[in-house]
Amino acid sequence: MNFNTVSVFNLSPPEKLQLVEDLWDDLAAAPEEVPVQEWQKVELARRKANLLNKTVPPPFSRITRSPKMA
Repeated sequence: MNFNTVSVFNLSPPEKLQLVEDLWDDLAAAPEEVPVQEWQKVELARRKANLLNKTVPPPFSRITRSPKMA
């Protein structure tokens, strides 16, 4: 068999976006097969608790403010 290899780095931006979309759709089709790390489970639980407790994150302007301005 003769396969023509194409590097993803040679794809155009629209082709790269389509590839990412196709990969994402493929992963979403079988979420139980996607490995989830323990730290991700902890972070998800933290975020879920924040939602249930209606904890509001700080405003973006406060997060991006330089330490000198704080």
